[in-house]
Amino acid sequence: MEKIVRVIDRISQLLGGVAGIMMLTSVCMVIIEVVLRTFLDKTLYVTEEYTGYLMVGVTFLGLAYTLKEKGHIRMIFLRKVLKGKARIVLDLYAFIIGFAIFSIITVTTYKFFWDSVVSGSRSMGIAETYLAIPQSLMPLGSLVVTLQFVGEILRSVLKLRTGDLEDEEVESEALGR
Repeated sequence: MEKIVRVIDRISQLLGGVAGIMMLTSVCMVIIEVVLRTFLDKTLYVTEEYTGYLMVGVTFLGLAYTLKEKGHIRMIFLRKVLKGKARIVLDLYAFIIGFAIFSIITVTTYKFFWDSVVSGSRSMGIAETYLAIPQSLMPLGSLVVTLQFVGEILRSVLKLRTGDLEDEEVESEALGR
């Protein structure tokens, strides 16, 4: 079980890195666009369209990494009250709900992506981008966050089995979470 959790964590880490690269690419495109328009009276034509696609990629590919790092906004009032096994059971419940929701999101975004594959949809922009390419990031990211929920569920089950119920810090005040 621990090996599965490590593999899922690595996949989430990898896609988090890809999301970071996509963010940097988007920022570079905007900077280049500003410089071209300001100093050369030219344009890339695709900056707005492609930065939109990149932001979708950043969002969906970064979800699993953010879950792994406990970076999502969380309501912690119950976690502050509960200790030990009860806290882990609460986390387990939340992870199962998250898994169920993202399983549905994965199926839905896959259908959306597959519809574009079948219909051969293209963007209406100057680049006429084959929409299945940027849309593929949505089911991919959703699938990986679903897997990350499985990893978190397995991690919680391992804690319950091993009796590793040490009181972890509820939320890091130093990190602003």
